[in-house]
Amino acid sequence: MNFKSPVYNVIAVPIEKIVPNTYNPNSIAPPEMKLLYDSIKEDGYTMPIVCYYVKPKDVYVIVDGFHRYRVMLDYPDIREREGGMLPVSVIDKSLENRMASTIRHNRARGSHDVDLMSNIVKELHELGRSEAWISKHLGMDKDEILRLKQITGLAALFKDIKFGKAWVPIKDEEENVQGAAPSNAEGGPDDADPDK
Repeated sequence: MNFKSPVYNVIAVPIEKIVPNTYNPNSIAPPEMKLLYDSIKEDGYTMPIVCYYVKPKDVYVIVDGFHRYRVMLDYPDIREREGGMLPVSVIDKSLENRMASTIRHNRARGSHDVDLMSNIVKELHELGRSEAWISKHLGMDKDEILRLKQITGLAALFKDIKFGKAWVPIKDEEENVQGAAPSNAEGGPDDADPDK
């Protein structure tokens, strides 16, 4: 097999040509962001960011490394020292596979914002990816996928789910029966002590 890992072809890319993706659910708290800055200040960029090249627009869309990119944007000393260039490793994958790559990179390192993660599941579903595909490529079990779908609250995400018949709603027949439960004025159940 002649596979060659992208890291062997790292290129220097002007930061102006690098753009974030719209789906990254990873977040870093300010103390960790400061630690990342300190690390890059002391050790330099030791890992490239991972991007997908969009030739028609001549831009590199971040797949992994958003926070390393942010350090260069937010800290002029780093930007100046690096000459405004970021080390980039380029991958060539479809959108859903780039999304999966982002999640794999992130899950190997840390945690995700739950709302953003549920949006990823929603987007992959809209791209036609099955739960089995999501489970395999994002490293999630079916219960986790179901919980993330529930957060989005979109019925379309549940169209292929088979629900059990724990109960079946029946028509309220008491309305048609004479002598229904007495109303509140007649000392019915609504008069009960609310604390009991």
